Amino acid sequence: MSRLRATGVEFRRTTDPAAFGQVAVLMGGSSAEREISLLTGGAVLQALVARGVRASSFDPSERPLTELVATGIERVWIALHGPGGEDGAVQGALEWLGLPYTGSGVLGSAVGMDKLRTKRLAQAAGVATPGYTLLTGAADFEPAIAELGLPLAVKPSTQGSSVGMSRVETAAELPGAWRAAAALDPVVIAERWIIGREFTVAILQGAALPAIAIETPRSFYDYQAKYFADDTRYLIPCGLPAAEEAAMQQAALATFAATGAGGWGRVDFVMGGDGLPLLLEINTVPGMTGHSLVPMAAAAAGIDFDELAWRILETSFARERT
Repeated sequence: MSRLRATGVEFRRTTDPAAFGQVAVLMGGSSAEREISLLTGGAVLQALVARGVRASSFDPSERPLTELVATGIERVWIALHGPGGEDGAVQGALEWLGLPYTGSGVLGSAVGMDKLRTKRLAQAAGVATPGYTLLTGAADFEPAIAELGLPLAVKPSTQGSSVGMSRVETAAELPGAWRAAAALDPVVIAERWIIGREFTVAILQGAALPAIAIETPRSFYDYQAKYFADDTRYLIPCGLPAAEEAAMQQAALATFAATGAGGWGRVDFVMGGDGLPLLLEINTVPGMTGHSLVPMAAAAAGIDFDELAWRILETSFARERT
């Protein structure tokens, strides 16, 4: 088992399910990742109930959030993915309602959802990222190719799960890729495509879990490969020398700190031939499905799914008003 890398931040722990009170698992929502959110929320709800937590599901696309207070909810496990659930919006609403919730706060959620600002803050903290530029329209296409070369990754700045992302092999493909990304977000990033291995590092209560290497026969680790394909391979141990894995874990923790993220999440990297891990993105509410990476990393650290859902719920203690 790989060693954990910790920040030294202390989190409140409990063994008593009554300490959480009545818990709502927010799932579904109205983003493009609704389907995955329902899978995540269902799995989390089952795990919490199995551990004796008084938990129930709540879909904010079907009911107003004010019903949380009206029905006696005391704490929220956020299982919403994408805009509206992972970008600080629901976190702000829960702050206003006075309800503690899991994971990152308003600032960390908003920044983590924004790939452009995540890159800028991570670079300022010394974490390397692939070269990139903004695409505002056709006038930027030729300069982007001249600066970054081909192939390119073209992606909207504020979507998760590779939604709206394209691999661009030729100049003729760039306009269509830009339109697909711009349909989801006006801020579109073109990023140098790094030929190499993909890795992810999960963060739980201030500690980096063992890194996972991801191998897919697809052109990239897209939405289908993330959640449904059976030909994606996940390698734990990841195959890196201990010192290199530790450096990647430290880069993940530094990214979390730079963006203001907290509690739990996942940081994705790609490593080229030079052995330098390059930040791809941060996920402040990663999936918790049968194909998801955080449960895999937790299992490698000796934490089963039910315990993982419990520890994530414990992160809500940090959101309690004093």
